[in-house]
Formats: sequence, C-alpha cells, structure tokens
Amino acid sequence: MDANRLHSAEPDSPGVDLLGMARRHWWLVLALVLAGLAGAVQFTTTQTKVYESSTSVLVSPIGNGQDANSTNGRTKGDINLDNEAQLVTSTTVATDAAALMRSTTPPDTLAAQVRVEVPPNTTFLLITFSADTAQQAQAGSHAFAEAYLRNREESAKADVAGRIAILNDKINQLNAGLTQINNKLASLKQNDPNRPNLESQRSTSTAQINTLAGQLNQLLTATVSAGKITRDADLPRSPVKPNRLLNLASGAMAGLLLGVGAAMLRERLDQRVRRPSDLPRRVDVAVLAGVPGRVKPRLDDVFAPFGAGGRIFNRLRNEVLASIPAPAGGDARVALAGQVVVVAGASRGAASTVVAANLAAAFARTGAETVLVCAHLPDSLVDTASVHRMLGVRAVPGLSDVLAGRFSLSSATQRAPRHPNLSVVTTGGTASAGGLLQSQALRDTLATLRERAAYVVVEAPSTATSADAQSLAALADAAIVAVELRRTRNTEIADAADQLRRVGTPLLGAVVLPRLAAPRGGDEREAAATSAQVPADDMTAVLEKLPPKEPEVKKKEEEPVVKRIRTSPAVPTSPAPAVAPAQPPAQPPKRQTRTISVTRIQAEAPSENGADKRR
Repeated sequence: MDANRLHSAEPDSPGVDLLGMARRHWWLVLALVLAGLAGAVQFTTTQTKVYESSTSVLVSPIGNGQDANSTNGRTKGDINLDNEAQLVTSTTVATDAAALMRSTTPPDTLAAQVRVEVPPNTTFLLITFSADTAQQAQAGSHAFAEAYLRNREESAKADVAGRIAILNDKINQLNAGLTQINNKLASLKQNDPNRPNLESQRSTSTAQINTLAGQLNQLLTATVSAGKITRDADLPRSPVKPNRLLNLASGAMAGLLLGVGAAMLRERLDQRVRRPSDLPRRVDVAVLAGVPGRVKPRLDDVFAPFGAGGRIFNRLRNEVLASIPAPAGGDARVALAGQVVVVAGASRGAASTVVAANLAAAFARTGAETVLVCAHLPDSLVDTASVHRMLGVRAVPGLSDVLAGRFSLSSATQRAPRHPNLSVVTTGGTASAGGLLQSQALRDTLATLRERAAYVVVEAPSTATSADAQSLAALADAAIVAVELRRTRNTEIADAADQLRRVGTPLLGAVVLPRLAAPRGGDEREAAATSAQVPADDMTAVLEKLPPKEPEVKKKEEEPVVKRIRTSPAVPTSPAPAVAPAQPPAQPPKRQTRTISVTRIQAEAPSENGADKRR
C-alpha cells in the first residue's frame, strides 16, 4: 500500500496550497485585480489636480540676539530654524502673503497649503505651496517666501529702532547728570574736599556716554538683512496629484488582496475535491491510485496496457491484491481468487464505470478469468459511459434481464473482443428492475460468478443516488470508491465510506480521476439514448434494432437450430430453406445450445453471444 502512504503522508505546504488555490481560482483573482485597476483609473480621473512649487530661502542671522539657537536645537547654526519654519505658517505671514497674491482666500486656508522643510545642518528653508493650478502654486510659494523675509526684516528693524531709542535715552540721562556735575564743579573752589568726588563722577559719566555713543553709532550704521531667496519658485509642468502610477499600483494590490481573500473564501465554501491529498486530510480515506490530469481520461476510455493510464491501473490491481489478507502460507493472488470487488462512485457520473472497466481489464491481463458486472443504471445519458461501447459488446441482454428471469446468466455473459479472459455482464434492458439488486437472484448470480471466474469486478451505482451500492458491498469481499475531481464533494466521499464500512466490507481506498472529458464520438450517446427509449418488456424489438455484425455466418449457424425449435412446418416464404443447404452438416452441441438460448425469441434475430463468435 505504498500509494496510500504516499498520498496520506503528502505534506500540505501553505505556500504551495495558496499558489494552487490562486491557480484554481485565477479567473476570480484576475477579475478583482482588473476591478481594482478600473477603480484606480476612475479615482484618478475624478481626483482634483494638485500642483506644487517650492522656493528655497537662506536665513541670515540678524545679530541682535533674537536668532539664538537652543542648546538642543536640530540645526547647529546660530539660528533656530525650527522656530523660523513655524513662523512661515503663522497668521501674520499668511496675511502678508495673501496681500502679495491679491487673494481673497482666508489666511488660515492659505497657511494650510504651505509645507516647510528644513534640510539637515543648513540654514535654508524650503517653502512649498500647493494649489489647483500651476500659476497659483508658483505665486503662493514666492509670496510666502517674500512675506516671511519681509516680516523677519521688519521685526529686525523694529528691534534695532527700539535699541537705538533705549541708547539715546541712556545717553541723554548721562548728559543731564554730567551737566549737573560740571555746574557743581564750577561753583567749588580748588581746595574744596568735594571736588575730587565730583571729578570722579564726571569721568565715569563721560566714559559711559562714550560707550553708549559707540553702540549707538554701530546700530545707526548697521545694515539689517533677514535673508534672501536663493531659488525662486518654478512653474510646475505636471501635477503631483493624482499620481497615476501610485494609484494603479494601489488599485492592483487592493484587487489582488481581495482576489486572494475571495479565492480563500470560495475554496473554504466549496466542498468539491480539488486534489488527491484532500481525501486523507479531510475525509480520512486513503488514495489507492490517482490518474494525473495530463492523461485526460474520457467517459469511454479503456486505457492501453502500456500507456500512462494502463500502468496506473496495473499498479492498482497489484495494490488490491496486496490489500486482501492472504491465508497462512498463501499469497494474495490466491486469496483474491473467486472473490468480488465492488467499485462504487461517490457522486453521480461515470467515474465508477471507468474505474471498474479498467480495473477488470487489468485483472484480465494477468491471464485469469475475470468478469465485469455492470449494476450501474445510467444517471444521465450525457455523463454516463456505456460499457458495451467501451468493451465492444452488446447492450442486451444484461444483469437486469437475468435478475428479471428473462435470460440465463450464461446468455448474458459476453466476451470482450479486445480483452482476452474478460467477460462482461452489461446493465441490461429491463428498466423495471427496481429492487432486484436486493433480491436473492443477485446473491445466486454472484455466487455462480464466484465459481466461474477468478476475479469479479462489480460496477455499483453511486452511493449518492441509492442504497444499491451498500447492498452490493454487503455481498462483496472488498470495496473501492471512485472519485472524480472538481465534481465529487467531500461530504459525498465521507457518506460513501460510511455506507460501505457499515456493512462490514473492507474499504480499500479511493481511486481519483480528473474531470472526465466527453466521449470521442457522438454515436455512443445516440446509441445509449436509443436503447433507453425502447420499452423495457419488448426485448424482441431490441434485438431487431441491433445491427448484426456477421449476418451470413450467423444465419448459417443459427437457422437450423431455429428450425428445430419451431414445431410448425416452414412457411414457403421463409428464408430458412434458402439458407439451410448452406449450413455445415454438423455443429458442436455446445454451440447449438448457446445459440438456442439467444435466438429462441425470434428466428430472424441474430445471435447475441459474443463468446460464440469469438470461439
């Protein structure tokens, strides 16, 4: 049972499973990716265009102490550029910028359209303005830079003017004090003891006045420079928003994520079997064999012995032989001799027909006598293969005719022309055979076949349509479930396994087939439809409508027997006298007996026994 261990131990890699899931639902993933791209295109066309223009401003230190940087400042210069960046978006600067732009937009709204960046370790400010048009973006960036520099320069000049006024006030005070000191010295005598003190005060006041005068002179001659524009705003050529590439990439990624999510949800909700490894993992049923998809089996396929499909069923035959325990001192081949193997489909369709026919052909290739019993009444003329067309035998008589007592088992057993050692009992033409698969006649039929053949393969009806498969499995020694990928559901397999195990029949495992293709020709379905439309109890009409393969030989071989059956004298118009002289003088008794069982309904009907023709 290496195949069981192979499939049961197959690891379920999440990555491989995810890729396989995406491959199985590629159309859904592709549809959502395309939907994401379409949404991105729609969003791009409806999004308002935004233009941006930037102005680079060099900030110069004024030197009056107001530019002092903090000890933990982000920039290393004398100017705290973080404060300056906040100053650019202030209401005062925004108001001045609106005046320069001659815009009626509120200053706060304009300030929200400004973005200020500070390049590391520099004294530059990069002022960027966003607007609906390229001209407004250019004008706004330049206006905010100009308004910032003007505001900074005005602040510096106001500070200088204030300092000058303070110095003037101090100098005036010192001059007034110095005047008083000089007046007192003028009124004192040269030897007055207070004179040295007043002279000392006069010297101090004069020195202070000189110092303040020097500072005032520096302030009066100093040039105030708040900074300058090093790179003025350019007219943008294209909008920065919408970004088509970014939007398309985002839409495709969103569609891909939604597609994968939808595929995972669909995979979770879909209970159909997608791959052989699902069986041991989900329904605890071992996989005996799996036909790969590259084989592409059809509804009417009987695989060649040395082809890919034939080799798979040869291995399946060996695994079935090895699965049945042999008696002490014996081998598995002897243990299986005379035993019955039931092949039941877990769902509607022709999977059980294909598996049973190919398994029976594989048994027959060993040289042992094998019988294929077809107990699967067609569910659909389109989805069900016809065994008589697959193996080249007649559709009637069959199992239902034997169980109904219309024909004997020997007459219903036909040789498969292209498969030596393989006999076939077709479904038959008695449609009113309800309940016959639970009758004692079926038990007697299987018992007889056990004695005549080494291997008996029974094609049972689907467990999803009736309980006949369970009844047949109760009479068998082993059971196999046929599974068709992308059609059979996990619940159907679990139910089939439960039905077969409840009757005590060993369930060997499952044979997995890919989705079966249509037959190669249309004549199979037409022939099946013709057979299904014939009344069930009119077997004579069925035999009359079937074309004879060898009319001359059959007449020579069968007409004398028919003549001996009929006790009435021959009618002059009957073709029997014309054919009788050409009959060989002697026929083997066995051939006559088998011919009688088929042709006793009507003299004109050809023989339905394929085994006679082969012998």
